[in-house]
Amino acid sequence: MRRLMLIGIGLAVMAGASLSLTGCVVVAPRPHYARVWVPGYYAPAGVYVSGHWRA
Repeated sequence: MRRLMLIGIGLAVMAGASLSLTGCVVVAPRPHYARVWVPGYYAPAGVYVSGHWRA
């Protein structure tokens, strides 16, 4: 009986440890009006395209 209780307690501890290590990361969605700065760059043929905001 004692051995059965030790096995049960051991399984409960292992299950609790594995559940405490699992989880999910929830990230809020980016709002549709968020804007991103696109830095300037050189296009082919050496033409410089200036930075701008992109929605």
